[in-house]
Amino acid sequence: MQALTLPALGGWQWLAQGYALFRRQPAMIGLLTMAYWMSVLICNLLPFIGPLAASLVMPGLSVGVMTACRNVDQGLPVTPALFFLPLKEHPRPLIWLGGIYLVCTLAVLALAAVVDDGALLQAAAGRGGLDEAGLENGNVILAAQLILLLMTPVLMAYWYAPALVAWHQLSVSKALFFSFIACLRNWRAFLVYGLGLVAVGAILPGIVIGLLGGLFPSAAGFITSLLTLPLLMVLAPTLFASFYISYRDVFVPREPVSEHA
Repeated sequence: MQALTLPALGGWQWLAQGYALFRRQPAMIGLLTMAYWMSVLICNLLPFIGPLAASLVMPGLSVGVMTACRNVDQGLPVTPALFFLPLKEHPRPLIWLGGIYLVCTLAVLALAAVVDDGALLQAAAGRGGLDEAGLENGNVILAAQLILLLMTPVLMAYWYAPALVAWHQLSVSKALFFSFIACLRNWRAFLVYGLGLVAVGAILPGIVIGLLGGLFPSAAGFITSLLTLPLLMVLAPTLFASFYISYRDVFVPREPVSEHA
């Protein structure tokens, strides 16, 4: 399998085309995205095994949403049954991917705990938050930088792996390898993609909410609540659609158009 190398602007196009794809079937893509987050939430509520179960099924469920996006892109029918289809057809490798990602994440958090005495690990487990003093603590900042450094290659190996397992029947090891190489080749596009996501998902909404809050200070809380939910209902499906667009552009090149067509 060969991964294409895209220009840096491709990262912004993933977001723009992801939004355009979402607009073609907003109800179904939005419904399946909501089903994904609800499934993860319900799994996490299960006693003892909840977080483990959520981690194991996340790769399969994410490919389920991406499968719906692929069908929309190809003009094929989109039904709720697509959500569980990858887990039904490829349960073992997808669950293995979830387990590997969980183990790697826990290992990284454990290494960071040596630096900050477990402050970030406890916050991630919901056993305590970080106050202003904790956020300004040098060891916590160093631990956060260590997590970012160590999780980057983990995310690179995981990014395309579920789709490669489900759609190309690759083994877990090959899927992780090809995903890592694809992300490495396209690091410029991913940098622009990340910056674009921060701009669209955080900076611009923050500016709008801040301006409206300044104009109507007595209703600032209401305005924030009023705008946050619609934003999430658009941003979350767009994000999943952009995952698919990213995969399509890197691994599924479009046929060139003939000059005589």
